[in-house]
Amino acid sequence: MDALHLLTTRRSSKNLTAPAPNAEQIEQMLQAATQVPDHGNMRPFRFTVIESEDGLSYFRKLLTQTVTECNFGEDSMKKAEKVGNMAPLVIGVTFSPNCSSPKPKPEWEQMLSAGCSAYALQLAASAQGFDNVWITGLWVNSPQLREAFDCSDREKIIGLIMIGTSAEKTAGPKNTDLDEFVTHW
Repeated sequence: MDALHLLTTRRSSKNLTAPAPNAEQIEQMLQAATQVPDHGNMRPFRFTVIESEDGLSYFRKLLTQTVTECNFGEDSMKKAEKVGNMAPLVIGVTFSPNCSSPKPKPEWEQMLSAGCSAYALQLAASAQGFDNVWITGLWVNSPQLREAFDCSDREKIIGLIMIGTSAEKTAGPKNTDLDEFVTHW
């Protein structure tokens, strides 16, 4: 797939089914995610790949535990069930600031790098013919998910990248009106 075409046509899809990427395709996606700008190999990110039926079952359990233990209510329980069954592959992206570098960079710059890694995962999935969506919401702050992802106090789950094959056709290009976002000097 042409890179410019990929960048201008990628769209999110929340109705994902099998097939999901295989091990080799996941490896390619993770390689792409680690090639983002990161200020001299600081690599301020980690990934949690949830792909087995046991892993997906545990993920669903964590989402429902989050709603129950945090008293989020019935509407959130419905969202937990939807998110838990949204895709056959989930890759959690965790911002993991590198504070041990001899030349540390500000955490906000490192978090941008982690965000780029999440987007690179999405682009690599799309380039291989898979659909995806980046999920955040109350799930990324869930104490249950943070514990399962082994997050330290400084780390933050910045996204759950849901990956699979869209069960419906995704929208076409947005054709953004650039005048709203661009100033030329």
